[in-house]
Amino acid sequence: MNIDATTLHLQLPNLYLFRRVTQLGSFQATADALQLPRSSVSKKIAQLEQHLGLRLLQRSTRQLNLTDAGKELLIITDSLTDLLSNTAKLTEQAQAKPSGRVKISSSTLIGQRYLLPLLPDLKRLFPEIVIDINLDDRVVDLIELGIDIALRVGQLPDSSLVARQIGIKSWACFASPAYLQDAAKLDKPSDLSAHQCIIFRHQKLAMDHWHFCSPSGEIQTIHITPATASDDGRTLVELACMGMGIIRIDPILIKPELQAGKLTTVLTAWHHPDAAPIHLVCLEKEARSRAVNEVWQYLSKELTQVLNQAS
Repeated sequence: MNIDATTLHLQLPNLYLFRRVTQLGSFQATADALQLPRSSVSKKIAQLEQHLGLRLLQRSTRQLNLTDAGKELLIITDSLTDLLSNTAKLTEQAQAKPSGRVKISSSTLIGQRYLLPLLPDLKRLFPEIVIDINLDDRVVDLIELGIDIALRVGQLPDSSLVARQIGIKSWACFASPAYLQDAAKLDKPSDLSAHQCIIFRHQKLAMDHWHFCSPSGEIQTIHITPATASDDGRTLVELACMGMGIIRIDPILIKPELQAGKLTTVLTAWHHPDAAPIHLVCLEKEARSRAVNEVWQYLSKELTQVLNQAS
């Protein structure tokens, strides 16, 4: 009889039963151990023999004896026991405590100010989890880079990712007192043309159009000719603190600089007309490891709390 190799994997449960029968010495003992009817055990062994075209066991009223083919099959399937045992150990370890690598992506300032301070407590809770942090102000491909969890600002396109809103991002304009001391007047957005402005820019994006809403509700968009540009949010803040010019940024990201008097708000009567949601995004639940799911749940709760407090 020719064996259909393409369906041989379907016999794995029957191979396991065969090995248990040889270990326990009878169909009845195997049936009792696995809580199966004796007839089911006998039927499945018969199915295995039929598929292989081999007699594996010689049956008698008192005992079962392995045929030569049965002895050979027992030898060549010996690794099946190790496979099942190792799989069981893996499951036990996963259930005992979450472990493995979790890669998290964030923009630089949100990551530095709000994500990084949460990591010590996260590591105390889950010491077996390796946290891999990616801070980058460019929009990166999460799937391509193997990122498990990410903080993202703005509306998200439809995708296989799950998004949970954890905060709201707004914008305002700031400069250092040293810069403003000798600067031209700055009463309205059009006055920015006489000022040094610092913008965020990288290869695919230049944030050089600043939007304003007047006290009466009028919307203005000002095209900024930058004096300085950077693709790193932390650098923008440092440049502004050094007196290099005016930046537009979310106030919650520069609270330390505002409290220390390093930066001050300008154009206070004019606010940004829009706000953008801050999302924590992650793979679908079915695609997450336990480690990723635990970190996702922790960050969802803690980041929501700290960002709402900061607003």
